[in-house]
Order: sequence, then structure tokens, then C-alpha cells
Amino acid sequence: MKPHGVWLRRAVAFAAGALLSLAFAPHEWWPLAIACPAVLFALWEGSTPRAAAWLGFWFAFGTFAAGTWWLYVSIHVFGQAPIWLALLLMLALVMIMACYQALSGFLVARFLPRAGLLRWLLGIPALWLLIEWLRGWLFSGFSWLSLGYSQTDTWLAAWAPVAGVYSISLWLLVSAGALLALWRGNSRQRIAAAVVLLLPWVIAWPLRRVEWTQPSGPAVGVAVLQGAIPQDEKWLEENRTTTLLLYRDLTRQALGTPLIVWPEAAPPDLANNLTSYLGEVYSAASAKGSSLVLGVVRADDAMERYYNSVIAMSDRVSWYNKHHLVPFAEIFPVPSFVRSWLRMMSLPYSDFTRGAADQPPLAAAGLLLGASICYEDAYGSSQLAALRTATALVNVTNDAWFGRSSARYQHLQISRMRAIEAQRFLVRAANDGVSAVIGPHGEIVAQAVEYRAEVLRANVVPRSGLPLYARVANVPVILLCLSALLLALWRARLELSPAT
Repeated sequence: MKPHGVWLRRAVAFAAGALLSLAFAPHEWWPLAIACPAVLFALWEGSTPRAAAWLGFWFAFGTFAAGTWWLYVSIHVFGQAPIWLALLLMLALVMIMACYQALSGFLVARFLPRAGLLRWLLGIPALWLLIEWLRGWLFSGFSWLSLGYSQTDTWLAAWAPVAGVYSISLWLLVSAGALLALWRGNSRQRIAAAVVLLLPWVIAWPLRRVEWTQPSGPAVGVAVLQGAIPQDEKWLEENRTTTLLLYRDLTRQALGTPLIVWPEAAPPDLANNLTSYLGEVYSAASAKGSSLVLGVVRADDAMERYYNSVIAMSDRVSWYNKHHLVPFAEIFPVPSFVRSWLRMMSLPYSDFTRGAADQPPLAAAGLLLGASICYEDAYGSSQLAALRTATALVNVTNDAWFGRSSARYQHLQISRMRAIEAQRFLVRAANDGVSAVIGPHGEIVAQAVEYRAEVLRANVVPRSGLPLYARVANVPVILLCLSALLLALWRARLELSPAT
């Protein structure tokens, strides 16, 4: 192929990848989650392994450059890293994500059948999904912009409590393969492709009516406090007292509500230094029958280890310590002399210590809360153990790190998917938005106005029972993809056998 033709195909791949970012919040043009992968599938047709790898690379480069540009805001604007370093770190992440898709392209061209339904409906979707799953946990993992998240408001969301968000991703990829089969296949293949396009939606319709969990108690009133402290002012010493007074006053407005929730790291100091303040706030809350759940930063008794934590103050005090720490924000996997460039000034501590992988729910206001902090709720399967006893979920976060960008809406969409998978209410407390109470089917029960200090009130109903996904996690989907991939590889070997 002529050089200009090669670069034209790569440009198309890049454009399709960039368009894919519009399938997610806040745009939610969900059909693009089928159409854009179908474009890449078509570009892979007849490509050499090297060419397919580059096409996959540029497709994912477009997706993550357009979909996670807000990392620049966090690193440069609030982290105060030099522009060149902020761009370098952002580019590094985008390129790493692109390399996963490059691997997909290489393997598709090198090992899968040249054409046919086993390639379009099984091989490519299974391989893509396995790579998507891999990037969700390898080297700490980054599952942001996994395809399934784009479907929180479609019928396909009904698959989440059955087999998790990756099952939705798989259906989207199979649908993308079906689009290609409608274009490239013969008449019988086109009929099969049309059936496959309809199948997940037809099955999803009755699944939407299945109640995997049941109410296990009366409704509990919840008040979410949104302080709306500007990120560049949050940890300034001269603002410490003002911030503490703000949260005390917001709490007073909410007194009498059974559960009051503060966002991530709400008090601008170590909890160790705020014993009197926290005791005063809790005493006032307890006197009115309120329990508190607060996002706080704390240290151990020796002041040597720091934790990003949630404290529940109810009949007893219990803690949750963040397990999935953010690289280059909460933990710095670099030599110490580099940290002065990378450390975010708004959290003036060197490194955080990772909490245990399996921590019990927090007891407060008669609820058992499965807790997560910030982007931890993007690791869906790691929270399933808590669902054995948790009657609701809580996520405290601070998406002010990313300014007025799409990050907060993408994150809210992820939280909604967690609520759907668990079929439980989820209370989401954010510093300046999006604070919300999410219902067990992903619906927004109540939502605070962004960038404004306010108290958001709603009711949550405790629920018990385990959806199928909570019992089996991602195992069935991964085994299904491995089986489909093996079948496609077997077919590809048969195609080559006459020549050998």
C-alpha cells in the first residue's frame, strides 16, 4: 500500500477512536460504542500484523487523548508540574493505553481467521474484551472508558447484575462484529449477524424486570455535604479554619438526618490533628440521632504512614482505608529526587499506604456501607466481597482535581454502573460535584447543584441479596472469551493446514 494510503487508514482509525469518547458521559452517544469499534474491525480486514497493530494504536490513542485530556488539568493546573512534564505524563498514559489496542491488532492479524463469523462475532470481540479486562488490573490497572460504561441508560445495563460491565462490553463488540458481517458476509452470514444484533436487546428487556436484591429494612434519610472548596485553595493554611467551619455549619443544617456523609479528605488536615473538632461535630450529630461518614486523611500513631480513609462514627467508630491508590498522586513509583516535580501540592504528604484488599462494610445509621474512595469504584470486581453483608454503597470523591471537565461525569457514570451491578443504593459525596444518591437500577434519585456548597437530602432503602455477578465476578465472561478465542484460533489453523 502507498504511504499516503497507510496514513489515511491510520487517520480514520484515530478519528473513529476519538469519536468513541463521545459514547461516554457527558455526551452519551451510546451507538458510537458499536459503530466505532466496527470501523476498526473493518480497517483490520486484510491488514498485516504490523499494520493492524498501528491501526489499533492510533484508534486507542484517539480514544484516550479525547477522553482523558482532563489529566492535564490535574497534573499542571492543580499539581503545578511544568507544562512539558504534564504533557509528557499525559502522553505516557495515552500511549500505554494505545499499546494495549496495538497488541489486539497484531494478534487479530497474526492468529485469527481471515474472514467469517468466527472472526467477526467470536475471535475479535473475545480478544478485544480480554485485552480490555487486562488493562483494568495490570500494573495497577486503568479501566476508564471500558465500553460497557457507555450503556448505563440503555436496556443493555440489565446485563450488569448478571455478568458485570465486561459482559456489556462483550455484547457491544459482538454487535460491532455483526455490523461488519452485514457488510462483508454472504446472505446466510448476514441473517446470523442480524439475529446477533437483536439478541442482547431482546434478552435485556425481561432482565430489566428481574429484582436480584430485596429491601431489608425501612428507608434511611441521607444528607450529602458538598463543600465546593476550590481545589487550589483547599489545603492553604490560611483557609483551614474557614473550611472546617463550613463543614461544621453544613453538618448543623443536616442534623437529625440519620446519615450525614462528607466527601473525600473533606477536613484540610490530618484527622490526628482534629480530634477535638471531630469529637465536637460528632457529639452534636449524635445528640440529634445522626451518624457521620467522613472522608479524611490520617496517619498512624507513629506519624510514619498516611492513609486516605473514610471514618464512620455511629454507635462505634470504624475505618475504611483506600486500597487502590492513584499513581503519581497518592503513591509515587519513581526515585525520590523526581518526587519534587510530581507530588501534588494539595496533599502535602509523601506517599499513602495501601489499605487491605478486603475490608468489612462500615456500620452507620442502621446501614452496612460498602465503601470506596475516588476512582476505586472503577474496580468493580474488587468490591464484590463486601456485598455479602453490605446493604448500600458509599463513594467519597474529589473530582475537583480535574476542573470543569468531563471527568466528573464519566466518574458518575462508573458509579452508576456499580450501583446497577450490586443492585443497591449508592451514596456519592463529591467536593464540588457530582454529589448524588443513585438508585439500585442506576437511576439518579437526587443530585446536588455542582460547584455550590449545599446539603443534598434523599432516602435510601437497605437491600440484601446477591445478584449473579456478585457471586461469580468476571470468571464466566473471561472463560467464555477464552473459549471463543480458542475456537477462532482452531478455525484459523484449519485454514492454514492445506498449505502445510
